[in-house]
Amino acid sequence: MRNVIDYQQIIADSIVEFKKGNGSNRLFKPVNYILDLGGKRLRPALLLMTNDLFGGDIDDAINCALAVEVFHNFTLLHDDIMDSAPIRRGSPTVHEKWGVNEAILSGDVMMVQAVQLMTQCPDRVLRKVLDIFHTTAVEVCVGQQMDMDFEKRNDVSIPEYIKMVELKTAVLLAGAMKIGAIIGGASDEDADRIYEFGRNLGISFQIMDDILDVYGDQDKFGKQVGGDIIENKKTFLMLKALEMTNGSGECTLNDWMEKEEFDPVVKVREVIKIYDSVNVRSSCEIEMNRYYETAMNNLNQLSLSEEKKAPLFSFSEALFNREQ
Repeated sequence: MRNVIDYQQIIADSIVEFKKGNGSNRLFKPVNYILDLGGKRLRPALLLMTNDLFGGDIDDAINCALAVEVFHNFTLLHDDIMDSAPIRRGSPTVHEKWGVNEAILSGDVMMVQAVQLMTQCPDRVLRKVLDIFHTTAVEVCVGQQMDMDFEKRNDVSIPEYIKMVELKTAVLLAGAMKIGAIIGGASDEDADRIYEFGRNLGISFQIMDDILDVYGDQDKFGKQVGGDIIENKKTFLMLKALEMTNGSGECTLNDWMEKEEFDPVVKVREVIKIYDSVNVRSSCEIEMNRYYETAMNNLNQLSLSEEKKAPLFSFSEALFNREQ
């Protein structure tokens, strides 16, 4: 069985061929551009890995894997418009380079292309695969709406945050793996178990990202440490700290969140002091580990040999041995 890197390379090669099919029409230039910006391609790679896990043929699954990657980049393109983000993966965003209208239209065609690719799965599983994909696509949009709503609210609860993360982030990973399992011939029970594995792993991964944003090594993490604090993002750490401090302290989190003018360095330093005062990192790591262990239990329950499950265990372990 191949490892994740091998599957990522297969996806990268397939994207090259996919872009050739787009031709030179102006509509598709932004599509090819955002696909060229890279990324880890983990979702499509895990779809292929799961298909392989259950003895499937990679040729039956490759177009569905591409569909997941095209859909994911479509969501990023539209997210960037909604966030007025100037940069994506170190390069100008599509709307900055071509304009908002062009970006919206190119995003729309990417959604259509994703559906076209997904319909190229084997006929024997077409209905199941499309049902999962369409349900997942709607859930991702619901999660994005929740995330936007949170920006205007000061009463977001931790269960609400977890639900938003599940929909906006985790279900696409889970759905991709379930599609791979179904194409590979998995039983309904195993397909559901692999979905739950991906869902719980995705939630755990996002909580880890929240922790790394504050406590990670910037060079290894690849993003500005403290960026979420500067932007007042309602992360798991922020919500947990608000719950634990309950508004107490000379300079509360709410004070810092309400400041319109501040020195970013000072804000990050002072908010981290508040986090440290209640040991919020430890509380978040407990929750992160709880979802991770649940994911491992889901994986253990698969009706496959330990040898076959080993690559997913190895992948999960590597994912959670990132620099913290």
